[in-house]
Amino acid sequence: MFMKRVAPLFALALATGCPDGPPGPGGPWTSVSTGLREALLSVAGTSATDVWAVGADKGQGPIVLHFDGTTWTRRPTGQRGHLWWVQPFADGTAIMGGGSTTLLRWNGAAFERMATPGVASHTIFGVWGAAPDDVYAVGSVSSRNGFIWHYDGAAWREVAVPDDLPEYPTKDVPGFFKVWGDGHGTVFVCGGSGVLLVSRDGAPFEVLPTGTELSLFTVTGQGDRVVAVGGGTQAILLEGELGSPLTMRAVNGPAILQGVALDMEGHGYAVGEGGDVFARDGDDWVRISTGLDLDIQSLHAVWIDPEGGVWAAGGNVLGSALDAGALVHAGPTTVPAYTQEPGPGPEAETCPAAAVDLAPDRSIARRWNEQLMNAIRRDIPRPTVHARNLFHASAAMWDAWAAYDADADGYFVAEKQTAGDVAAARREAISYATYRVLAHRYDPSLAVGGKVTLDCMKKFMGVLGYDPDDTTVTGDTARALGNRIGAAIIAATVDDGANEANKYADTTGYTSSNPPLVVDSPGVRVDDPSVWQELLLAEAETQNGIPVDAGVQGYIGAHWTAVTPFAMTRSAPGALYHDPGEGPVWGEALRGHAVEVLLKHTKLDPALEETIDIGPGAYGNNSLGANDGTGHPMNPVTGQPYAPNVVKLGDFSRVLAEFWADGPKSETPPGHWNVLANTVADAPGFERKLLGQGEALDALEWDVKVYLALNGAVHDAAITAWELKRHFLSARPISLIRHMAMLGQSSDPQGPSYDPEGLPLVPDAIELVTEASSAPGQRHAHLRRFIGEVAVRSWRGEPGDRDREVGGVAWIRARRWIPYQRRNFVTPAFPGFVSGHSTFSRSAAEVLTQLTGSPYFPGGLGEFVAEKDTYLVFEAGPSEDIHLQWATYYDAADQAGQSRLWGGIHVQPDDFVGRTFGSDVGADAVTRARAFFDGTAR
Repeated sequence: MFMKRVAPLFALALATGCPDGPPGPGGPWTSVSTGLREALLSVAGTSATDVWAVGADKGQGPIVLHFDGTTWTRRPTGQRGHLWWVQPFADGTAIMGGGSTTLLRWNGAAFERMATPGVASHTIFGVWGAAPDDVYAVGSVSSRNGFIWHYDGAAWREVAVPDDLPEYPTKDVPGFFKVWGDGHGTVFVCGGSGVLLVSRDGAPFEVLPTGTELSLFTVTGQGDRVVAVGGGTQAILLEGELGSPLTMRAVNGPAILQGVALDMEGHGYAVGEGGDVFARDGDDWVRISTGLDLDIQSLHAVWIDPEGGVWAAGGNVLGSALDAGALVHAGPTTVPAYTQEPGPGPEAETCPAAAVDLAPDRSIARRWNEQLMNAIRRDIPRPTVHARNLFHASAAMWDAWAAYDADADGYFVAEKQTAGDVAAARREAISYATYRVLAHRYDPSLAVGGKVTLDCMKKFMGVLGYDPDDTTVTGDTARALGNRIGAAIIAATVDDGANEANKYADTTGYTSSNPPLVVDSPGVRVDDPSVWQELLLAEAETQNGIPVDAGVQGYIGAHWTAVTPFAMTRSAPGALYHDPGEGPVWGEALRGHAVEVLLKHTKLDPALEETIDIGPGAYGNNSLGANDGTGHPMNPVTGQPYAPNVVKLGDFSRVLAEFWADGPKSETPPGHWNVLANTVADAPGFERKLLGQGEALDALEWDVKVYLALNGAVHDAAITAWELKRHFLSARPISLIRHMAMLGQSSDPQGPSYDPEGLPLVPDAIELVTEASSAPGQRHAHLRRFIGEVAVRSWRGEPGDRDREVGGVAWIRARRWIPYQRRNFVTPAFPGFVSGHSTFSRSAAEVLTQLTGSPYFPGGLGEFVAEKDTYLVFEAGPSEDIHLQWATYYDAADQAGQSRLWGGIHVQPDDFVGRTFGSDVGADAVTRARAFFDGTAR
């Protein structure tokens, strides 16, 4: 129930101005189109020869249809996301609103995306305008917190909503669904919980009593008459004259009416659940038969053209499916059918030509490593699984190489072979061994993108001149050896604790002690704030206000503690491989670490003037497990000081977070360090001297040795980190910060909302919303409903147009804090302590340091350039080229750990302890690998 109740309204009453006689559209109902891939959500036009129908996006961009009186044309928008409403104008323009704060304007020849005040969490459900330069748009944030924007021909601007809207216990207010005006200064907005607003002659919007708490989905009118429809448990229809209270009309049948339209003569049609159509008949609205068999959930919208034709659009629109689109028509003219073009076939299952052989001039091991990098990018981000695959593929390469070396020990297979052409034999044996392992691991039943990956690998085998279907394991041929090695690795690891046979599903029976965190709802509910929460990610757009979630995150790698490692051993049965003693627990220290993350998010602003020198002479050179470095005095290779590299902090922080993000479509941290290792080997003048000593190795020997040690290390790093994650189950910053926000402020015991475990007040970063701070024109004016709550200056969230816009930093409710991440990712699906990034990265840095014989990148400098305006993915930017620079591998690894705080998904102990154990893991992996190199492992 609401904290504020709307006033009860009038009993059923008669309305004036109704036409005489039975309703009728003046012609038979016909089906213009049914069974469309996309639901149609709006239909409108300026005449019977200028009609638009828009709707859902099922993978090809939103459906946008235009009828010119003769022909239907689908117009591609160049955008993604559902379009919920269209408002055409007589000059040929049309404005369409939809998800991810989308407002598109058709200018008569092309679409353009309009800049809005919102971010991606804003969905625009309704658009209406008296003219192309006087347009309103309304919508909601996750079905709540309705907003009103107005376009004056120059820009969209936010319009204040009334203070007396009904409130949920969270202080959220209902979402808004539609807007309509009479063209003479009166504008209505309807929404959830029976909300109906009106603005007259530019005055502020005010709440009108409706007598219902059911959602009102559409409001419209004609002349002096206004009608609103909605429902939930039962359909409702409100009707009245401008300036007078609306009256509830009886509508028998459906639970929901979603669309309504009136014509100049007072006729009206309402549509809703099950494809029902109701017509206005005197004082009543009566169901009429269309004679059509519509297999849809609902007709979502209806429009009457000036010639009296009635158009209705819908589909499966009462949930998240948004398919089975339908468009029907009745009237004096015949409308031709629209036949949808065949949709795209199944997702491509063939390998792009450019991905068949990605490094043709490199060693055979490197070429297979590049295949694996692409396979990881196609798959979902599962760092544990990818680290295991990297290690086992590297072991396959190593065993095939070692079989032709008199001293080296194989890891899985100790077999020795001879060949007249050892180089050719190794090339063939490595290819068959690696192919067998990867073809097994990237079977489509185990990996997303598996069909493409398999096709790439088969075609790559063809490029090499090998038959991928030759599975012979007998004899002394190189391919038989390779097939034996592949089969041996598959057999030896099928029961290694990863539960590969069941798609790596959890074997521990993990259940969370905390309920899921609903990202798009304010605050959290936790039984133990120390313990990680699974996330319920962004809710799907549903105009009827019914949240349809994307599902609760599954815990990735809960059982990884049981996986067989490369170099690690336990000190005793049941002991942790690496024991930190205590992990982060709820208390003053952990709260301070959470605040550190929050304060970093005040800096994620490209407009910030603050700068930082990120050159190796000023940044880096930390001791292990700390951020105490002040840079390196000089480049030991050149003997010269490092040049300053002064950049905007708002750019550096965002680039750092994204470069190391390793989320969807990336190599994940284990693969990222393979890319870096390959880059090192490719550096001009780099000498492949193992441990920095002796004669340089050939490219193949260098690669197989580096891959064995490196990927053995990241495999063990995965086991180490995920074992500690499972053991301590430590919370992520989003839970900690939101929980503290709900408690209040911890700085002023005499002030409002005091709690000693709440957020500390920090001027210009963490503040209380007060009467003064939320007064009109003040910094918290938009938060005036939340007086007494804590507000924070932080990142607003992913923008709707990530290529051209930034989310920006602004004052938001602390209860709604989100990290600097994609909206479909937010926070990884596993606990925080320790950081996988930190553990992976330091272990890899240790391997590269030892194997190259130097902690320094070739030439004393590693660099990556994030190009201006194009590099960032979460939003537009950076505002200038940003050169990430590192003197040492350790510097790069430290930045990887630091990036997780800038990205808002780890606290400092996660990073520091991860670095420390990563160092141990890397050193142990090198020691273990060297035993195989020199033949002392067995």
